[in-house]
Amino acid sequence: MGDEHSLIPKDSFVFKLPKKSPLVLRMVVLLFVMVCAVYICSICLKQIGVVPSAGFLNVEVFERQCPEPNIEPWDIPYVHYPKPKTYSREECSCNPVRYFAILSMQRSGSGWFETLLNNHTNISSNGEIFSVKDRRANVSTIFETLDKVYNLDWLSSASKNECTSAVGLKWMLNQGLMKHHEEIVEYFKTRGVSAIFLFRRNLLRRMISVLANSYDRDAKLLNGTHKSHVHSPKEAEILARYKPLINTSLLIPDLKQVKEMTSKALAYFNTTRHIFLYYEDVVKNRTKLDDVQEFLKVPKLNLKSRQVKIHHGPLSQHVQNWEEVQTTLKGTDFENYLLEDYRR
Repeated sequence: MGDEHSLIPKDSFVFKLPKKSPLVLRMVVLLFVMVCAVYICSICLKQIGVVPSAGFLNVEVFERQCPEPNIEPWDIPYVHYPKPKTYSREECSCNPVRYFAILSMQRSGSGWFETLLNNHTNISSNGEIFSVKDRRANVSTIFETLDKVYNLDWLSSASKNECTSAVGLKWMLNQGLMKHHEEIVEYFKTRGVSAIFLFRRNLLRRMISVLANSYDRDAKLLNGTHKSHVHSPKEAEILARYKPLINTSLLIPDLKQVKEMTSKALAYFNTTRHIFLYYEDVVKNRTKLDDVQEFLKVPKLNLKSRQVKIHHGPLSQHVQNWEEVQTTLKGTDFENYLLEDYRR
C-alpha cells in the first residue's frame, strides 16, 4: 500500500523529549562522581585493613615494626622500646632505651656523678626520686614510681628532647632499697634494669661531708639558703669554713656500719647486671666515665659538670678535733682514711 493508505499516522512514531534541565544534569553528574568515590574508597580501605562492620568502620592500627637491634643474645633483655602515655615518641619510637639506677649513699658524689650523666645528649637521670617518703611507702608505690620513670612518663629537668637512649634515677640505700631488696632485685631482673654502684672509698671524708651538710640545713650559710651542691668556688669556700666536731666514741662503729651496708648492698644486687665505681676513681681517672657510657651502650662523649667540690685538700683542714680523730683511727682498719687519697 501507499503511504496515503497507512492506518497509523507517521507522526505517531516521533517522540518529543522534554527539554533538558541544567539542574537535573548536574545532579546526574554529582551522583556519578559520588558512586565512583565510594568505590575507590572501598578499594583503598580494603588494602589498609579497614573492615566495615554493622554500619561502622572498624579501623585496625598497624604499628611500625622496629628492626631487630644488632646486639648479643644475652643483651636483649636490657633493650626496651617504651611507649609513654603522656606523649608520643614519634621518630624516636624505634630508638632502643636502656634502664639504669644509680645506687649510692648520701654525700658519696652521686649528685656530681649524675650531672655528668645528664650532660650526655642521650641520657636522662631523674634525680633522687625516692627522697619523697610516699613514693617508697611500700613495694607497690616503689614499682609504680619505677614504671613511670622507665616508661618515660616521669617529667623532670633531666628529660631530653632528643631520643633518649638510657633513662634512670639516683637511689640511696636508706630509701627503701635495702628494706625491699628482694622484690627490687626481682624487678630489676624482670624489667632489665642495670645497676650503677657509686660509693666513696674514704668513708671519713664522707662523714665530714654529711656533718657539714647537716649543719648547713639549719645554718643556711649562703645568704639564708641551704645548698647541698654549689656551682662557684666562692660558695664552696663559704661552706668549707665550717669544721665539724666528730664524736670519736662513735667514729669506728659508724664507719663499720656504713662499710657493712655497702657490702650488703653489693651482695643483695650481685645477680643483677651492674658496674661498681668508687667516687675517688672517677675523680682521678675520667676514663671511668667511658666505662659507664660503654655500660649504658651510648656514644662516648666528653662529659662535664658545673658542680664545684666543697672540701679540698687534707682532712686536717676540715675537722675541729683532728688530733683526736687521728688517735682514734691509728692502728685500726680505718687508719688509711687519714691520708689524702686524691686531688680535685
